[in-house]
Amino acid sequence: MVEVIKKGAYLVDGQIVWADEAQGSPDEAREKTIAYSIFRAHSKGSDPKKLRIKFDALISHDITFVGIIQTAKASGLKEFPVPYAMTNCHNSLCAVGGTINEDDHAFGLSAAKKYGGIYVPANQAVIHQYARERLAGCGKMILGSDSHTRYGAYGCMGVGEGGGELVKQLLGNTYDVAAPEVVMVYLDGTPPKGVGPQDVAIALVAATFPHGDVKNKVLEFVGPGVRSLSCDYRIGIDVMTTETSCLTSIWETDETIRNYYENIGRPEDFRELKPGSGAYYDSVVRIDLSKMECMIALPFHPSIAYTVHELQEDPGKIFAEVEEACNKQLGGKVKLDLRRNIVDGKVTCDQGVIVGCSGGMYENIVEAAHILDGQSIGNGYFDMSVYPSSTPISLAITRNGVSAKLMEAGCVMKPAFCGPCFGAGDTPANNALSIRHATRNFANREGSKPGNGQISAVALMDARSIAATARNGGVLTAATDIDYESPTAEELAYHYDGSVYARRCYEGFGKADPSVELRYGPNIKDWPHMPKLEDDLLVKLCAVIHDPVTTTDELIPSGETSSYRSNPIGLSEFALSRRVPEYVGRSKAVRALEEAREAGEVPAEAAGVLAKVGGELKHTTIGSCVFANKPGDGSAREQAASCQKVLGGFANICYEYATKRYRSNCINWGIVPFTMDAGTEFPCEDGDWVYIPGVKKAIAEGVEDMTARVIRKDGTVHDLPLKCAGLTEDEKLILQEGCLMNYYAAGYGRG
Repeated sequence: MVEVIKKGAYLVDGQIVWADEAQGSPDEAREKTIAYSIFRAHSKGSDPKKLRIKFDALISHDITFVGIIQTAKASGLKEFPVPYAMTNCHNSLCAVGGTINEDDHAFGLSAAKKYGGIYVPANQAVIHQYARERLAGCGKMILGSDSHTRYGAYGCMGVGEGGGELVKQLLGNTYDVAAPEVVMVYLDGTPPKGVGPQDVAIALVAATFPHGDVKNKVLEFVGPGVRSLSCDYRIGIDVMTTETSCLTSIWETDETIRNYYENIGRPEDFRELKPGSGAYYDSVVRIDLSKMECMIALPFHPSIAYTVHELQEDPGKIFAEVEEACNKQLGGKVKLDLRRNIVDGKVTCDQGVIVGCSGGMYENIVEAAHILDGQSIGNGYFDMSVYPSSTPISLAITRNGVSAKLMEAGCVMKPAFCGPCFGAGDTPANNALSIRHATRNFANREGSKPGNGQISAVALMDARSIAATARNGGVLTAATDIDYESPTAEELAYHYDGSVYARRCYEGFGKADPSVELRYGPNIKDWPHMPKLEDDLLVKLCAVIHDPVTTTDELIPSGETSSYRSNPIGLSEFALSRRVPEYVGRSKAVRALEEAREAGEVPAEAAGVLAKVGGELKHTTIGSCVFANKPGDGSAREQAASCQKVLGGFANICYEYATKRYRSNCINWGIVPFTMDAGTEFPCEDGDWVYIPGVKKAIAEGVEDMTARVIRKDGTVHDLPLKCAGLTEDEKLILQEGCLMNYYAAGYGRG
């Protein structure tokens, strides 16, 4: 179905010509890709190997926009320089007995009025559907503080990053990244009936993620198979490219995309995009759509993929293998039991959810309704919820009777909301199996709390197979295995009505009013003091994690912590709580040492450690440190790094960062992103100290190899080679100043 070919190729008149069969300069021919035509139009730098991008628009949701505005305000923000939309699709559920989330919404509206922004009230649209319908345009670039910022199917490059990168854009600075490689995703054929975009996406993630084949690269979708896909189908694949760990994505555009822009009332935003003849790609992924099957991604990652038929054939063996890996990741706090869902040799499911920027698209919902037309999900343990991704989609499926079909079958229709994608809403029972057309299935994404003895499992599937399973009373069923009447072309035509946006959303770009006062709630707090980096750095290891990958959900849990996202100190109490519960207390103790040092005191523990390596307290910053093999897979939210900083974090050590966005978040919060060579032993444990002499000068001068001294708990001292590579000039200054806010306060970086 999916073939990864790790060698260069040219696309000549629509045909793949391998690099070893052709002559030419890859660097020159790479400029003929769609990706580089867009990059060059947005890059403000002169070095072709380094991109310095200014985006056409920005977008955030209510888990991130308060912190972004607070950071930008502290850094001198006066007015939004580009359209900046703030959607309210994550913290839409208000805390029981409190006003925490709604206070954030009021803050967002006041910020839109004060600085000239766009405000999208709760339940009007999920962040990415609003961007698709109101901001995307062919040849444009959008930066979002959410990892699934992907609009490539519409000819618009979306990049998901932490809030610090949006702050830079708001203050006129650039997004700096090394010019990336481009991967050709060559589509051929037509998907079989019953196979949906999530099936293709899961197969793509499974083929590319495990070995990092497309990490930090651009996926460019071309080939005759593109023409066989509707607009919704394309974006359903595209939004999931985040899970491959690529940087961004782009698709060639055609009449299907032209029709989309005409339908949403923005025909001027269409432009035909296609690579020039002879465009060079650094590698190729070939997808034969005609051979695609219904897929399922099992816990706890979208890449743990099987065809539904494979799972049906031997569920006991597959579930046992998945359980073993999952329970190891859960660290013994609770055991996942998937095999309880095997009844009479068949896999049974407890819940179905179609939701968010990947699942809640118009065509997915229409197809699900046709599969369930005249059927029933039953009155057993299985239940099903459907969340359209915007109010215009809700209007369309209400007017044409699709919602009625789903409700008649027993489904619950809900408003636009991202909650089930990160563990807020539709939390299943303990040890239940939830099948979801959503973006992720990491541990806790469905809302369970292993520390409290509860765990559930999310498996990703396409809306079509979820509906087929619902039709079969919760027994796992591939949509290709049932007989249903496909929707007609007219039924699949999305008749967009954006009047609700005009009536409910505040469109304030270009209308900044400095007299407007920001509306604060009791849970909206300013950032605390962030110390600067001194000449030397002494960090204590407060968490040592040897898991293959550490996700942002483990670094800062999603779900119930959402109510504290505007309270940096309150939120930091949850850092690593589901993986290393002792981390917060350990880090606070280290932070107290630095606070004492800044106050002119001599903390005995730190002084004793420094005495062993000849360090001077007055020239040494004291902080905490996390070691993990490969941290940062998952969400773009900056809190995964900012919480470490609030607790006194000053360094991370790893073999590699799972994503660029997490590494950028660390840098923007003044956490030095150290790495080690693959295969190098990390001979340290919780409680050991690491001293890096001369770190400030080394960072300033671009020295990438440093020698640290490890002071073990038993008093022994040994060397540890560390790297801090690939820092831009701005990043060097940010680290020296202690964080992005300090950098701006010092007068750097304003465009």
